[in-house]
Amino acid sequence: MALLILWIYTCVCTLGNSMANENIYSENITRILDRLLDGYDNRLRPGFGGPVTEVKTDIYVTSFGPVSDVEMEYTMDVFFRQTWIDERLKFDGPTEILRLNNLMVSKIWTPDTFFRNGKKSISHNMTTPNKLFRIMQNGTILYTMRLTIKAECPMRLMNFPMDGHACPLKFGSYAYPKSEIVYTWKKGPLYSVEVPEESSSLLQYDLIGQTVSSETMKSNTGEYSQQVVLFYLRRKIGYYIIHTYIPCSMTVVLSQVVFWINKESVPARTVAGITTVLTMTTLSISARHSFPKVSYATAMDWFIAVCFAFVFSALIEFAAVNYFTNLQTQKAMVKVVKESVLSAARAPAEEEMVSHSDSNCNLKKRINSTASYGNLSLEDNLPTHVSPYYQQPDGPTPGLAQLGISSNPPEGTSKIDQYARILFPVAFAGFNLVYWVVYLSKDTMELNRNI
Repeated sequence: MALLILWIYTCVCTLGNSMANENIYSENITRILDRLLDGYDNRLRPGFGGPVTEVKTDIYVTSFGPVSDVEMEYTMDVFFRQTWIDERLKFDGPTEILRLNNLMVSKIWTPDTFFRNGKKSISHNMTTPNKLFRIMQNGTILYTMRLTIKAECPMRLMNFPMDGHACPLKFGSYAYPKSEIVYTWKKGPLYSVEVPEESSSLLQYDLIGQTVSSETMKSNTGEYSQQVVLFYLRRKIGYYIIHTYIPCSMTVVLSQVVFWINKESVPARTVAGITTVLTMTTLSISARHSFPKVSYATAMDWFIAVCFAFVFSALIEFAAVNYFTNLQTQKAMVKVVKESVLSAARAPAEEEMVSHSDSNCNLKKRINSTASYGNLSLEDNLPTHVSPYYQQPDGPTPGLAQLGISSNPPEGTSKIDQYARILFPVAFAGFNLVYWVVYLSKDTMELNRNI
């Protein structure tokens, strides 16, 4: 029993001592903070009137994207960290670091950092302002904020959709020139911006890297220190191959299938040609629907334009085949009619010569008459377009069917179709080879140059 009472007494004394120590510790920290803020003017930068204040920065990207082609901007969530030394906040005490909340931020001087190419930046305040503030014994201050930044990303879409872009993030001091505040990277140029792999899962782009640099921005009010981060993006081409390139290529191939259809199938070839032209028109309109209205032609525009030219040329090719087929038919009809007229003119003359061969005088006259009549028939110019019921002096000539002439075009394959079956596919294959080699190599060269 005595031992139990002794143990309880020891625990009570220990608890009382620790509570007393905590009260003393809290009182010491409170006195330290009160002493730091005593006579502190947060309107003046550290070292005002003396050396330049160096602000070291680094960025941790928690989420990158989305990227908008229409607005030419990108969005990302980051932890933005700033570190500087304020000798007015040096202290000696029982702890090396004072870990404080955001209430302390408004009582001391902080850099007036802003994002120069930012369109809209949001500081997260749920459930409380997402800010971290720490003071070291030597006066070093760490200030971290969680931000959502929407920044401008200039894009040149000449190689779309085989394009890549370097999206910048520029920040610096709004009021202090570089003679008073200088920004530097805390961890060096290689590790000052961290982007975890799981933070850059974009739908239309691949984030392939980033670089950092320091610049000087000149304006009418002076020269300012500026930090620049470049995020390198490469567009994913799979969506456009499935929804644009393959349908356009299939439409061109379909337009060339008509070369293997008989030239007598005029309705079938006409419908196929017009359908492919309308399909290409629809594809070109849908490809531009969700695309910024730029004033220059992109790589996709060139591809669609060439595909449209191939489809339209196939329709023109059939028009040429039909025209020359009809012309050939008309020439054949005129030739047969001429031969029929000449044979009909010679037949009566020969019969008359045979039946009156007993009279030399009459025979001579008839031969002369026949010769003159035959010469007249052979030398006179016949009309170029002879009707099937062309009227002769002795009576009507039999119709085309009686003369053995068909009113349909001559069957067979046109030479134009034979050449088109080879030239069109070879030309389209050659265009695709040159197109993909040029634009893919250009995209690689441009990306390497930016990096």
